[in-house]
Amino acid sequence: MTIDEHIKQAVSALRKGGIVIYPTDTAFGIGCRIDDRAAVDTLFTIRKRPLTQATPVLVDSIEQSLSYLDSPSDIVRRLMDTYWPGALTIIGKCKKNLIHSPIRGGGETVGFRMPDHETALAIVRGVGVPILGPSANFHGSPTPYTFESLDPELVKLVDYVVPGTGKAGNVSTVVDTTTSPVTIVRQGAVMLHPEELV
Repeated sequence: MTIDEHIKQAVSALRKGGIVIYPTDTAFGIGCRIDDRAAVDTLFTIRKRPLTQATPVLVDSIEQSLSYLDSPSDIVRRLMDTYWPGALTIIGKCKKNLIHSPIRGGGETVGFRMPDHETALAIVRGVGVPILGPSANFHGSPTPYTFESLDPELVKLVDYVVPGTGKAGNVSTVVDTTTSPVTIVRQGAVMLHPEELV
């Protein structure tokens, strides 16, 4: 199968409420549509992830993320303009009514990222809405950076797996723009400079 055929299969599964494993520019991700509550619940169950731990969301454009954010700040927009597509997850205050509680860990914020990876972007574009983007592993298990390192037990539980390779071999950097000052929650592939966070 060509990668385009794999993408079509993944999009089809996601549109029907399925769970898909796919490559990104950082690690392999596991996702479902952001607007399918049953699929979101299934994904958290499969990964054994606590419902209080928010999960990152992948978008195909800055505009797509802004439609879910509540009054995004100048810093949010500047970071998106500078680092997207890329390995930077930006946490912002979200429109809670548009995002199922587990995705935001029961809180009021969500981390969005636009991956620098054509396969992942094509999947999001094909679905037409953002998809969840946590790493494709059981909660607390090692992060898979290659197709070969995916856990066969997890693979059995999903509807489709898209082959491919990542780029960074590292997790995304996570920055929380809702704090003052802005805080780096996790240092990953993108190195931020202090002056960019004010």
